Amino acid sequence: MHGLRTVVIGVVIACAAVVAPAAVVAPAAAVSPTVEASWSALSVPAAAPPANVSDLAARGPDEAWATGTEQGADGSRPLLHRWDGTAWSRDTTFPGSDEPGRLGKVQFVGEEAWIFRTRSGAGEILRRSAAGWSTVPLPQTLWTYQDFTAVPGAAWVVGEDSTGLKVLRYDGSTWTTQSTPDGVLFLMGITARTATDAWAWADTSNGTAVLHWDGTAWRDAKVPLPTNSNVHTMLLEVDGRMTIGGSQYTDGVGRTYVMSWNGHAWRTTYPPLGDTYTAAMVRGPDRALWLPVRSDRAFQSKYARVDGRRVSYSYGPERTNAIDVKPAALARAGSALLSFGTVEIYGSKPNLMSERTGARP
Repeated sequence: MHGLRTVVIGVVIACAAVVAPAAVVAPAAAVSPTVEASWSALSVPAAAPPANVSDLAARGPDEAWATGTEQGADGSRPLLHRWDGTAWSRDTTFPGSDEPGRLGKVQFVGEEAWIFRTRSGAGEILRRSAAGWSTVPLPQTLWTYQDFTAVPGAAWVVGEDSTGLKVLRYDGSTWTTQSTPDGVLFLMGITARTATDAWAWADTSNGTAVLHWDGTAWRDAKVPLPTNSNVHTMLLEVDGRMTIGGSQYTDGVGRTYVMSWNGHAWRTTYPPLGDTYTAAMVRGPDRALWLPVRSDRAFQSKYARVDGRRVSYSYGPERTNAIDVKPAALARAGSALLSFGTVEIYGSKPNLMSERTGARP
């Protein structure tokens, strides 16, 4: 929606640099109450509550990183947890782990893990290689850090300062500031496949639009988004597909839409998900789309599986005395799906939780 400025840290996957003509609206999806998916609880080292989760990314079944914040005496402190294929452990070895701040989006770039981090108002990229941690500071401090993405040879940070929209690009050695088309007010999110193939969704003077970077300039990709809609996430997939999730608003009432590009045309569907926030949507190992949804059971998480026009649901394990279970991020880890979020037990503040389904025996 025009004017929407929601800070989101999202999940980025690879894509193909293609732009399409017209959308095809498909009929509403069929609904099934449950799907055969067995979720199990994974133990997570506790944080100082209330804890919040920013992002989750996996590189195969034996490595994943989850980011967020916990409550410190002097404000929010960064949280970082690592999955080794067997268990979650907390990592406190990164520079400034004991200082106030926040960890945001995490991505894998070659053999390294890159994490966007803010502390004392300044932004930087944490990089973890086999040799340990290093940092890449931003060239300037922004008022708002909206999103971050990184690929071999390039990284972008988008946000805003006193002069307005800022798109900062890192080429491995230096930062440059990029311009956007006229009428672009704010970039809500950004993702990339390569250093010359990046995509962003923007708030513009004419509503929401999708932009594309081809290595030379940012241009309006002319994606036929539904009218009066916004974008929550964009999945850029290795096989050439591109999937967009968001909400369309009619008379103030929102409904979830999913757009997919198959290399030739856009297809738009409206799965019966209400107005579910789709920022955590991922492509699962079964090739269906998965995302967490608001559960109708206080003691269990709930997940939606969207396969074409069909939507089905599964529940996480029952948690004793839980009054709110919120998976915040999903990631494909080999043949499994990992979930990371928070659980609020009666009488306490939200703390960390993780779940898994489809794991190898």
